[in-house]
Amino acid sequence: MTKPIPTIDKYMTTSPLTIAHDASLANAQKVMTENKIRHLPVVNGDSLVGILTDRDIALISSIAGTDPHKLQASDAMTPKPYTTSPKTPIDEVVTTMAEQKIGSVVVMDNAHVVGIFTAVDALGAFAHLLQTRLGK
Repeated sequence: MTKPIPTIDKYMTTSPLTIAHDASLANAQKVMTENKIRHLPVVNGDSLVGILTDRDIALISSIAGTDPHKLQASDAMTPKPYTTSPKTPIDEVVTTMAEQKIGSVVVMDNAHVVGIFTAVDALGAFAHLLQTRLGK
């Protein structure tokens, strides 16, 4: 008898921090550093407009003459990030992440950001599933 594949809501980080599209990159970096996170959904009001990663900030900050206090999150974000609903089976999400080399997925419900699922979350889910389904 096989168990059903769990949905992403079981392993996602709920109520993730977000950043306004017009927030400075310096502010975004501060939020990431203080909260020990690497991905921030970027919003304009209640609407998701992108995803900002620590790598995005590092890349744009490496360009000579850039000032992270003057640049906005929207200047460095990836627009139209991969999104999914909380009830999407985890195998679908991780397959897409692997195939498209995506580091994070924004989980949306009724057009609102309700979670984020990162590669680190995927590793935690993998460990949990191995222990509970294949373990002793």
